[in-house]
Amino acid sequence: MSDLALSASPTFLRRVLAVDAASCIGMGTLMLAGAGTISDVLGLPASLLQTAGAALIPFGLVLAWLATRPVPPRAGVIAVIVCNVVWVAESLALLVGGWIAPTGWGIAFVVAQAGAVAALTALEYIGLRAARR
Repeated sequence: MSDLALSASPTFLRRVLAVDAASCIGMGTLMLAGAGTISDVLGLPASLLQTAGAALIPFGLVLAWLATRPVPPRAGVIAVIVCNVVWVAESLALLVGGWIAPTGWGIAFVVAQAGAVAALTALEYIGLRAARR
């Protein structure tokens, strides 16, 4: 099956949303519960990790709800894409803005999670466009 045919599958968008949901809930839980521990390793403020984690969990639950719809609402998916783009931009701005002093591990963490969110966002966009056809 070609990549184009795969993205046109009725379940493609729902699966991508489900993966995004699982990653948000998992990462949110890790950041919220482990902020004190991972803060020192990453050089990121525990309050930043806790706030981000607390935001990710409800966002992940919304994603999970969208993933369970037979046809995810277009406006909801567009909102997810916009939120994800903002998340990536804010993550990168955090590194270049000089507001924090992350360790090498912290830089890698921020870049890796921003990259993962960007990849999921691209797949959600592809799925949304394919669903439109």
